[in-house]
Amino acid sequence: MSWINEVNEIKKRLKLIKEMGGKDKIKRQYDAGRTTVRERIDALVDKNSFKEIGKLTGLSEYDENGKLKKLTAANSVIGHAKINTVPVVIYGDDFTIRGGASDAAIHEKMITAERFANEYRLPLIRLIEGTGGGGSVKSLEKDGYTYVPANPGWDWVVSNMATVPVISLGLGPVAGLGAARLVSSHYSVIVKNMSQVFVAGPPVVNRLGETVTKESLGGSHVHGKNGVIDDVANSEAEALAMAKKFLSYLPSSTFQLSEKIKNNDPITRKDDWLISAIPKNRRSSYEIRPIIESVTDKNSFFEIGKNWGTSSVSGFARLDGWPIVVLANNPQVYGGGWTADAALKIIRILEIAETFHLPVVHLVDNPGFLVGTHGEKSGTIRHGARALAAIYQLSTPICSVILRRAFGVAGAAHMNHTKHKYRFAWPSGDWGSLPIEGGIEAAYKSDLKESDNPEQLLNDIEKRLNHIRSPFRTAEKFSVEDIIDPRDTRKELCDWISLAVKNRKAGPVSFGMRP
Repeated sequence: MSWINEVNEIKKRLKLIKEMGGKDKIKRQYDAGRTTVRERIDALVDKNSFKEIGKLTGLSEYDENGKLKKLTAANSVIGHAKINTVPVVIYGDDFTIRGGASDAAIHEKMITAERFANEYRLPLIRLIEGTGGGGSVKSLEKDGYTYVPANPGWDWVVSNMATVPVISLGLGPVAGLGAARLVSSHYSVIVKNMSQVFVAGPPVVNRLGETVTKESLGGSHVHGKNGVIDDVANSEAEALAMAKKFLSYLPSSTFQLSEKIKNNDPITRKDDWLISAIPKNRRSSYEIRPIIESVTDKNSFFEIGKNWGTSSVSGFARLDGWPIVVLANNPQVYGGGWTADAALKIIRILEIAETFHLPVVHLVDNPGFLVGTHGEKSGTIRHGARALAAIYQLSTPICSVILRRAFGVAGAAHMNHTKHKYRFAWPSGDWGSLPIEGGIEAAYKSDLKESDNPEQLLNDIEKRLNHIRSPFRTAEKFSVEDIIDPRDTRKELCDWISLAVKNRKAGPVSFGMRP
């Protein structure tokens, strides 16, 4: 009356499932420089913490007596685990089985992972390789009919963007529905020289008249610079580490608040070099990233999207152990001006901040929107206006530090001026509707035209106006709240965060984040 035979059957089937696509297909995966989905999961999660769901799912064959002849695993592996003790849901494609294309129960397993993460309010990590559930012509022939396309479980994909952190790693060629899932994330990464992303792969594109390879069509040199994916890793191991790092700044869902970690970096730390970080010559540039690293907790700055929208810098950091979003202008690219790409990047990081209730620190050196033909053709004003709206819609606390310039509409977008302005300026502050240098000749055109010595008159006017542009005159009128010693910035920001974290409110946001 024992069930020992059935229990042994479970063990037998599990052994078959763990063979995945077989030795030859696994070797092909290794030869391509990639590991298997199960090895990736083991490398990502805390040791022995992965609990697989649907372990016995697969494509089976039976003999005439009903005895199992063959069992091929479904090419998706799902379950839950812990990463640094935080519970997460994992979904991974198995490329050793039909290149990750649609197979037995793959749709149901993907949907289960998405629904599980949503209903249990757990972060979701997708390890994507192949079509990630997309179609295959072979399956059409097997089924004997074609179907009207649908995206299984997409309502959960959309809902998760507004509910839990979603991280997607492209760990090989990713096409079709897999590509759509990859970008439908809060953070997406591909691996240099190993991962490619495309709507349709080279066989389809070449048939349409182009001659492409996987790498030329959708490699990291393409999608690492256009905002399709957020970051590029140099290896699988680095991609997994980046996923862990991203997750460390966020709560498990919008129904929670991110927590403080122990901070060993004194909030009173001062870096003396900040006093000369901004050049006296307004035409000179400087590095923004060392400033970010100086005023935030040591080794806490995690930049996101470094290779696209490069006139803007964005990412996570910590202040006295509290997670924050950092937004800054990069004066070494277009002087820090807002381009169309930079605006899209700003929108993305601010939507993450709003979704997960993270306070924002904005380091400002903004000469305005990018002007000229390129700026107009790329639709800078449209995307810039959307970025401005994202800042005005923030309900999470924001603190701005005006390092140097804040000009025009884009310069005004450093915070919502209708709310309390928790704001500081450095003595290098320079602001207005437009830079004095760019407006003198237009404003004094008739005076210069009538002058016997227009060059001298121009110099005299500029000298007068340079006195007026002093940030101290602005402070006298309470048009800027405080001008601080740059070396005190960290202390001031840590004082601010101690107040800001009390103003956070857990719960769903008013609108879901879109990819």
